[in-house]
Amino acid sequence: MVHRLVVSYGQPEDPAEFDAHYRDTHIPLTVQMPGLVRFTTGKPQALDPRQSAPYFVAHLDFDSEQAMGAAFASEAGKASAADLRTFASGGATMTHYEVNEVHVSR
Repeated sequence: MVHRLVVSYGQPEDPAEFDAHYRDTHIPLTVQMPGLVRFTTGKPQALDPRQSAPYFVAHLDFDSEQAMGAAFASEAGKASAADLRTFASGGATMTHYEVNEVHVSR
């Protein structure tokens, strides 16, 4: 079973600065977290133009909720969490859940 953390970032004050910091500083810190098995990012777009979408999202996958907790308790996890305050001027919302895979047959 996979346990996923989703981080949704609000619109930053300086998008170019956010992008550069995320790419050059935050990713290298985050990938050092023990137990991290997958890390994906993207810039979502709302399907309905009347709705807003986050500026940026990150998905971090772990083998379990306990593994995620241990990762954030580690030195690398603490460094990644502390770094968030240095670049996420638009705020960040974090949610997590057990991933349930739905098989589609055609």
